[in-house]
Amino acid sequence: MTDTVPSDDQRNERRDIRTAMAEERMATVGIDESSIERLVRTFYGKIMEDDVLGPIFGRAITDWEPHLRKMMDFWSSIALLTQRYDGRPMPVHISLGLEPQHFERWLGLFRETAHELFPPDGAAFLIGKAENIARSFQMGIQFFTVPKKG
Repeated sequence: MTDTVPSDDQRNERRDIRTAMAEERMATVGIDESSIERLVRTFYGKIMEDDVLGPIFGRAITDWEPHLRKMMDFWSSIALLTQRYDGRPMPVHISLGLEPQHFERWLGLFRETAHELFPPDGAAFLIGKAENIARSFQMGIQFFTVPKKG
């Protein structure tokens, strides 16, 4: 099997499909760039003040504004298919020493924030994505940190 490079027309068609999907999502669930910024700032404001998660993230993040911008890019890529985020978050999160209870707390704050800021369909969409992300991170962290038998 050979790899082929997409033509300009194919790339444009894919971009047009992503744009149409994002516009539909914005119309049906109430998510747009400004609401993503509100979500990120409100959610991470809660994280910073949280007795459990605040110290963990505070040790890793010394300047919050660049991190918030990166998270806006991340959620824009997830919710609106903008492809603005191009990071590798797993290695950073592995080094934080996160355990299942931390993910439950993270999801609890995320759910609370999504319900505060979005109509029910928008909150449900974002919460579903966050739950998938948390599950993926937990599996990745376990894979890379649990000693292998052998």
